Amino acid sequence: MLLQGPIGPFFNRLATDLQLAGANVFKINFNGGDWFFYCKKATNFRQHPNKWPEFFEDFIQRNGINSILLFGDCRPIHMVAHQTALNYKLDIGVFEEGYVRPNHITLENYGVNANSRMSKFSDFYRNLPAESLRAKTFHIGSTFWYAAMWGMMYYAMAALLRPFFWRYQHHRILSIWQGLFWIRSLSRKWLFAYQQKHVLKDLVENHNKKFFLVALQVHNDAQLHHHSDFISVDAFISDVINSFSEHAPKDCHLVIKHHPMDRGFHHYGKLIDIIVQDDELRSRVHYVHDLHLPTLLKHSKGVVVINSTVGLSAVARGCPTIVCGNAMYDMEGMTFQGGLDAFWQHSASLAVDAELVRKFLTYLVNNSQINGNFYKRIEHIEHRSGVDWADGGDADDYSSSVFTMKGANSVFNDAELF
Repeated sequence: MLLQGPIGPFFNRLATDLQLAGANVFKINFNGGDWFFYCKKATNFRQHPNKWPEFFEDFIQRNGINSILLFGDCRPIHMVAHQTALNYKLDIGVFEEGYVRPNHITLENYGVNANSRMSKFSDFYRNLPAESLRAKTFHIGSTFWYAAMWGMMYYAMAALLRPFFWRYQHHRILSIWQGLFWIRSLSRKWLFAYQQKHVLKDLVENHNKKFFLVALQVHNDAQLHHHSDFISVDAFISDVINSFSEHAPKDCHLVIKHHPMDRGFHHYGKLIDIIVQDDELRSRVHYVHDLHLPTLLKHSKGVVVINSTVGLSAVARGCPTIVCGNAMYDMEGMTFQGGLDAFWQHSASLAVDAELVRKFLTYLVNNSQINGNFYKRIEHIEHRSGVDWADGGDADDYSSSVFTMKGANSVFNDAELF
């Protein structure tokens, strides 16, 4: 059974792959956007949300469902389905944006991110035998226009068909006006590129290893609301600046980087100006947008995240990193285990265990990452979904269980991470 997937036709294409492999596939739609991208041979749930648990349980019993696939395990409808699937001992496959980007997507059994069942103990990975990544990675290229196009179509159809799904409650704002935010995002990208064209050079040449990088997350990210104690990005920014002001060395700077996918929706410049009242502190706090992330990581003194995969990228490069929420990679030997106040003074004392990091990332890629993208298909891939499911397994395994898709072809080196 397929529940809600990424915006766009990915789940429709995935269903074709599964059917060609011999699977019997069912799909449930919840709004007009879901229906638009999967209108044939799907069931439309249009009842009140409180009827969903009963509806779902009856559906899996009547149709003999043995596996469910969904995108994002923190959506309310998916949390209900997840618990019911556990009660019936069904396989649960959770898709998410790739831990290792931009050339991978994530598929894990049970849950993703902080809900992942991957071990969070360093010794587990230290005791693993040396293992290589499985094969070469196909590069995806830019996906912005594909994601923007599918997103505008999804939200437009969800709005236009609202009368047919009027009881539906989305986990985010569901409006046709979302397209305007993407247009504003593009205009801001050009504006910020012009305004901040000299900032990266200044940081590298004048503040090398004397600035801390703070990576913000999207304002409505489930990672923020379900896997951290922060009520908002605003609260995170406030806590970080106040801690930096009181405890960081006076010769250090703070670089706050906006998330590119949130560019059209939020701007935290006014908030930062309100928090930073002192002129001396204001000269050390920088709010930036589309600066080259690998370069920032290379020259930063340390990285602060809630639980973003930017933290995983920083760890991969040996950069001292502190996680302020809950993250699967937050463990001894990889991230700073003290509090934020101590991090400013003692980040340099963190000796990132390079061998542990390599074993962790190899295990992560081989067991949860699939070479591909939800929005843009890899060229020359035979599968309709456009991702490289192949992992050297038997074709019969592919048809018998979706979980043989995990461990897709990948390659690991710094140039291809994130």
